[in-house]
Amino acid sequence: MFPTNKCRLKLLKLNRINDFLLLEEEFVQNQERLKPSKERVTEERYMVDSLRGTPMGVGTLEEIIDDDHAIVSTAMGPEYYVNIMSFVDKDEMEPGCSVFLHNKDYSVVGILNDDSDPMVNVMKLEKAPQETYADVGGLESQIQEIKESVELPLTNPELYEEMGIKPPKGVILYGPPGTGKTLLAKAVANQTSATFLRVVGSELIQKYLGEGPKLVRELFRVAQENAPSIVFIDEIDAIGTKRYDSQSGGEREIQRTMLELLNQLDGFDTQTDVKVIMATNRIDSLDPALIRPGRIDRKIEFPLPDTKTKRRIFGIHTSKMSLSGDVSIEELIPAKNNLSGADIKAICTEAGLLALRDRRMQVTNADFVSAKEKVLNTKTEGTPEGLYI
Repeated sequence: MFPTNKCRLKLLKLNRINDFLLLEEEFVQNQERLKPSKERVTEERYMVDSLRGTPMGVGTLEEIIDDDHAIVSTAMGPEYYVNIMSFVDKDEMEPGCSVFLHNKDYSVVGILNDDSDPMVNVMKLEKAPQETYADVGGLESQIQEIKESVELPLTNPELYEEMGIKPPKGVILYGPPGTGKTLLAKAVANQTSATFLRVVGSELIQKYLGEGPKLVRELFRVAQENAPSIVFIDEIDAIGTKRYDSQSGGEREIQRTMLELLNQLDGFDTQTDVKVIMATNRIDSLDPALIRPGRIDRKIEFPLPDTKTKRRIFGIHTSKMSLSGDVSIEELIPAKNNLSGADIKAICTEAGLLALRDRRMQVTNADFVSAKEKVLNTKTEGTPEGLYI
């Protein structure tokens, strides 16, 4: 027997093994091709989720047990004993800080810094706004009421003690848009030199569950730390509407935010140097529990200005304008036009722009007439007023 015969036999054996492997590969490919589409979709979705990464939740660090373990709480209520990932900076962790939690096992995977915290970003802390009572046209009775409710308790609290009464906790300003509610609130803050915190109601509606009530608590905490202060919540109807049985999680979260606001209004003493001013265009839609006496003690209406008030508002806005001799303010303020203070400001601004367009340094009566027609048409058609919103 020649040596080449053994080699030939080994080659035949290897060829047979290769044929079996090819058959097996073809079989596997056929099985993959015949696999049910539902299983393939599940696997592909899992691969996509793996590429995107694991979503995270936001919680509060309650207590640090050791370098690797901590107790955290979530917006849902319960507390968890969880692990701390090794890549988390332990030096920045302290009880009460916000942390990122793993979506499945709630492990701490990061720290939410103050500069990215929505609670801090939404605060608009303003020292002494520039507006004064001289910038408010008319509204004498409204100014008097808000002085008695907000200004006097901050500047002369002893007057209420001598009288034996408690000063109001807060006031609500209501009326059509553009009637001076926000302007008067800023004027009060200027008069008292108080810290002015302005928050729009929609800013209290947060993405994550529980962040809205937490933001309300933070708002009043900042107000107390910077007392004397005025908390001005504009468009309160965004969160303060009447309660009803809701199936939507978002609407339930809004109701929880309002309940926390009620809790804060009940929680702080009337003698503190923190006053609350709310503003809305739709007081009829607010929850009665929010505006009852004891929480909001004064309701101040801001109607559309009458002829005398319109004349004063025109005088305020045209005092620094260069007017020609033919300008007649009386023609611009007939009683039938429902002009608000914001509309009058828009008319004056538009008239000035028309004069600049024609390269004139004086505003004529024709400019005011054209500006008035433009503002009234925009208001009637209900289209956005652009520059004057």
